[in-house]
Amino acid sequence: MKKKMLVLVSLMLVLTGVLSACGKSGSGSDQTFRMNLTSEPPSLDVAQAQDQVSFTVLSGLFEGLTRMDDKGNIVPGVAEKWDISEDGKKFTFHLRDDAKWSNGDPVTAGDFEYSWKRTLDPKLNPPAPYAYQLYYIKNAQNYNIETDNPDHIADPAQVGVKALDDKTLEVQLENPTPYFLNITAFFTSFPVHKSAKENANWAAESKDYISNGPFKLASWKHGDSIELVPNENYWAKDEIKLSSVKFSMVKDANTELNMYKTGQLDWAGAPTGSIPPEQLDKFRKENNKELSVKGIASTYYYNFNNTKKPFNNAKVRKALAMAVDRQAIVDNVTKAGQVPAYGFVSTGIHGVNGEYRAEVKDDYFKEDVTEAKKLLAEGLAEEGMTSMPEFSLSFNEGLHKNVAEAIADMWKTNLGITVKLDLQEWKVFLKNRQSLNYDVARAGWGADYNDPMTFIDMFTSKGGNNDIGFKSPEYDALVKEAYSTNDQQKRVDAMAKAEKLLIGDNQALMPLYYYSSAQLVKSYVKNAVVDYSGNVDYTRISIEK
Repeated sequence: MKKKMLVLVSLMLVLTGVLSACGKSGSGSDQTFRMNLTSEPPSLDVAQAQDQVSFTVLSGLFEGLTRMDDKGNIVPGVAEKWDISEDGKKFTFHLRDDAKWSNGDPVTAGDFEYSWKRTLDPKLNPPAPYAYQLYYIKNAQNYNIETDNPDHIADPAQVGVKALDDKTLEVQLENPTPYFLNITAFFTSFPVHKSAKENANWAAESKDYISNGPFKLASWKHGDSIELVPNENYWAKDEIKLSSVKFSMVKDANTELNMYKTGQLDWAGAPTGSIPPEQLDKFRKENNKELSVKGIASTYYYNFNNTKKPFNNAKVRKALAMAVDRQAIVDNVTKAGQVPAYGFVSTGIHGVNGEYRAEVKDDYFKEDVTEAKKLLAEGLAEEGMTSMPEFSLSFNEGLHKNVAEAIADMWKTNLGITVKLDLQEWKVFLKNRQSLNYDVARAGWGADYNDPMTFIDMFTSKGGNNDIGFKSPEYDALVKEAYSTNDQQKRVDAMAKAEKLLIGDNQALMPLYYYSSAQLVKSYVKNAVVDYSGNVDYTRISIEK
């Protein structure tokens, strides 16, 4: 969900779609926008959020130093301008004077310093899953690692982010990072009001919530709904046309679609909802003008718990991956133009001179039932087992059950394996996945910025989003190598080797398909933007009935 800017603009072009044409102000219409989240956001704390539902809400509540415009360009946010040193390792951000919190307090450089160091604090409980996104900053990783690690830096003052004064933030990087301005637009880099120091539960209820973005949190009825209203202190408040954003939390896709048809929702489907496949197929054949379907930079895959027998065995993991017919799944189950995936980095991500997936082929494994049976027998024998035990396949609400049923049937037919389907509530599902309390679990990853690293650095040994238990010093070294150079060819070469190690050599996870984004949007909704990774920017929407 990012890109680059200024002298770096050419490297990170984003493919962004505007779903409805721009139009005149909708001041004569009810300016309420309604969409479905499917489930309760697990966290609205920018240090703790890690999922699409939470991000969708946070994107209206907060603004970073930079943000993305409707064409996918990085533009000024809280920072009205910035300077980049010749070596590309120092960024100096100059904050606008009229940036304010929803309670009227000025947004300061110190708020960003506090937020970033809070995210990196090794004593933060629970640890921030996205802390590694800030490892580009000098000494950030060594501050964030375990306090008993000999490389640990105890003094937060040594972390390379410093408020020079209320309106000037200086950031020192470990290495030149061409996409750093994309990182500053991501929710991990949002500021946090300093009142959080005295209130650890500041993000749990609407009454305590202070934000700096286009909207503020008006109400949060847990498990039911969230409402945002305009932040009258937002520096660009004149750009905001909506009077309210109302999020429902309806789990069933058919119910969501009926709510859209009856006028209770203005938006149905991705990124936080879903359209039933049989209905989606029907809408596509009818050429429904309210339907938008496009490929996005995201990958749908299954996690293997690499720490749990027999999934600790690479041959067993390879067998499961090779026994699945991906084309049958996208043709007969999901039906939204998804593309079968045999790698982890998605389509739509930039490489050296073009798209990464065009330069680095995703041919790390192939579907072969005969070979899968052979590998399964060998892997089980290596673990002292004669047959594959029944195991659980975990997934959350929505249409993930359809995919799980299809894959369970393929494993039964092709490998004689019995799978228990385990539907879990979203928050419980995320917690179980993060704590490695599963056998096999569905997962999805969308690009946070347009570079392969947004996928590759997930699975370093200490990565906050490494929820498969994969550990490889060789992989860690390749990621470090890619971090340490500004030569894009060398970076891509190192990341390609890491991806081969992850998928080709170890089959640490099972890619299934590269996502497409399908949504229904009412014709009166103007200026709704879905970016290259499938995120929706609703902040500049207007309603024109």
